[in-house]
Amino acid sequence: MATISVPESRLGPIRTTYAGKDSFPPITRAYTEVSQLVRETGLLARERWFYALVGTALLLGFGGVITGFILLGDTWYQLLMAGALGILFTQVAFLSHEAAHKAILVSGTGNERLARFLAAGVVGISLSWWNSKHTRHHANPNRVSKDPDIEVDTIRFLEEDAAKVTGPMGFITRRQGWLFFPLLTLEGLNLHYLGLKHLLGKGEVKNRWTELGLIALRFALYLTPIFLFLPVGMAFAFIGVQLAVFGVYMGASFAPNHKGMPIIDADAKLDFFTKQVRTSRNVSGGWMATIFMGGLNYQIEHHLFPSMARPHLAKTREIVREHCATLGVPYTETTILQSYWIVIQYLNKVGLAARDPFDCYIVERFRKV
Repeated sequence: MATISVPESRLGPIRTTYAGKDSFPPITRAYTEVSQLVRETGLLARERWFYALVGTALLLGFGGVITGFILLGDTWYQLLMAGALGILFTQVAFLSHEAAHKAILVSGTGNERLARFLAAGVVGISLSWWNSKHTRHHANPNRVSKDPDIEVDTIRFLEEDAAKVTGPMGFITRRQGWLFFPLLTLEGLNLHYLGLKHLLGKGEVKNRWTELGLIALRFALYLTPIFLFLPVGMAFAFIGVQLAVFGVYMGASFAPNHKGMPIIDADAKLDFFTKQVRTSRNVSGGWMATIFMGGLNYQIEHHLFPSMARPHLAKTREIVREHCATLGVPYTETTILQSYWIVIQYLNKVGLAARDPFDCYIVERFRKV
């Protein structure tokens, strides 16, 4: 018997048991057929001019922020520049993510070097940490004990994990849906911390010293002018706003993709196509959503073809949707606001499993009677 979680309306997953492989249509060749059509259509080709234009736009953006920083001087309007930097760093993180998937350059080595420079040298996070985490996620999205994105953190994504929370932390867990976006203001700081923790750990780390050197240089170039030209209080406020915007923007771009979608049991047997499509959610909105989310709005297509260049995802969506309709595989797509509401509802539902510290033993006994 194979078990997979399926959505309960839009409130998140509930466990439902299916009787083995006959529960799904005969789609063992689904991915092979789709990938062949995508390849024949030329949708796996690189798009150097597109990424050159994106890179140029980002350079102009950074140039504008630097110019604004110099012209504004000692004023609280500098926080506008901090917010703009948070947005720009997130857009660079999108590019690093695509380069890490080998979607930008033809050479695998070139993509890796570009991804490392963008992640560590510009954004300030460790590529090796990100790759070790993100590779496992792509292999098993939303699979219990295998997807690091649903492992225990401040936010609990599984009811069994939420049920173990007691004490003051339970207060946060029971309200984690409403607190999700406020907590994202700390995610930027958390990403820097986790990357450094990984690089400074005892285990073997690929390109450890290269990344540490790039991160150190990045922070020196970033922090020096801030503390040199701004009062100390304003400087810390500038950094705080930049980190908060970066964290919220990153979380708001990645959260809609899988949160509230089916959770797969660790021992469930699913084919690649079904696993990737059923656990992913697309966000509608066309080119505006693509700019805002760096192509992550086409999450289903990204998971099926991680090395696909961003401009080809929209056309691939049409092929995948048609294939899913033919096979009877659910294809999930919502607006950005709907996706956020689904995430909030799902996290609140999971959070209810956390125990209230004021519940006493006698009350618990009566509840079970």
